[in-house]
Amino acid sequence: MTEAICKAASDKKARDIVVMDMQGLMSSTDYFVICSANTATQVRAIADNIEEAMDEAKIPFNHKEGYREGEWVLLDYGDVVAHIFMQEAREYYALERLWGDAELTPYED
Repeated sequence: MTEAICKAASDKKARDIVVMDMQGLMSSTDYFVICSANTATQVRAIADNIEEAMDEAKIPFNHKEGYREGEWVLLDYGDVVAHIFMQEAREYYALERLWGDAELTPYED
């Protein structure tokens, strides 16, 4: 699932895509996928593309937050949660530092 989410984000030109292994650090999910976008419009386009890819794969969707504002969209698929940030929001919330014990794997096409 992380690979499909990363690819869908990459297809819409998301930047700095990383997968954080949250197993053993958080009980509600196994992985975070985090990426950045330049504009709120791009944040929403990435989120839309991830949703379409997951729909096609028949992966059930749990929850979505932040879509209207477009600064930070969270897509919860249970085992994997995708975070799509505008760059300033990503730097402000700094999830990679907040969860510094998580193993980070950069995504490459």
